Amino acid sequence: MIKRIGFLSLTVAILGLFTGVGPVQSADADLLERIKDRGELSAGTEARFPPFEFVEDGEIVGYSADMMDIIMEDLPGVELNRRDVPWQGILPGLEQEAFDYIITSVTMTSQRCDKYALSYPIADASFAFLKRAGDDRIQAPEDVAGLVIGTQTGSAQLQGVRDFSDELESEGGEGVADIRTYTDFNEAYADLAAGRVDAVGQSLPNLLDVAKKRPEVFEVASGTFGPPTYFTWAARNDADSESLSAFFNEQLAELHESGKMAELQEKWFGQPMDIPMRDMCPEVKAADEE
Repeated sequence: MIKRIGFLSLTVAILGLFTGVGPVQSADADLLERIKDRGELSAGTEARFPPFEFVEDGEIVGYSADMMDIIMEDLPGVELNRRDVPWQGILPGLEQEAFDYIITSVTMTSQRCDKYALSYPIADASFAFLKRAGDDRIQAPEDVAGLVIGTQTGSAQLQGVRDFSDELESEGGEGVADIRTYTDFNEAYADLAAGRVDAVGQSLPNLLDVAKKRPEVFEVASGTFGPPTYFTWAARNDADSESLSAFFNEQLAELHESGKMAELQEKWFGQPMDIPMRDMCPEVKAADEE
């Protein structure tokens, strides 16, 4: 059973996370054992990120929810408590032990690899641009030069847009005119529809879902930008969380090997994804150092 705590305002949510009482430490039991003992796994989730995780009829649904329905079968007697908070509170909340694990789409970066125990990839997270339907100015990512781009505050996509703009300038061209940031991607999509920004930089799977639901309003520009990247889940990078992190990696590998992950990708994204099922942090960090 998945229990949901309602979405809070950004300020209240973050303050609530940092003032909450974290898991009780034990000298003879690690985090996974304590989760089993207390019968609850608490997870941070931004349930405004369709089709990965979103709220429908008061419940958190989506790609990750379907995977967790299967994974929780291997934690009998344990209830999953997904805490629905803004993205800006997700990683800080994990650090402050407001929850045990992150079950939301965390884009893999070398900086996050250093700070957190990122899981095996759950999906492709390559970056692309969403535009208004019929906007012929943007045929490829390079066409955003001189335009206003929207994306989410504190996200890997924000850094990706900045890096891409710098790349355009380094090649002798013009970078983007301005980058506007939003607490929630839905706010960016609304401004795109209203003409207040020219495009939204986001991960391709999410944009395909937006365009599929509102084809009369949005289109996805052809091609992706930046290096290949992936969505993951995350644990704290400490000895106490090692067995919990290993448990999730084992579960994801089983979903991949059984073909169930591909089935769920077909359900939620319209096609399966060719993603590696291993720790990609060494490769991501090596590519960043080149």
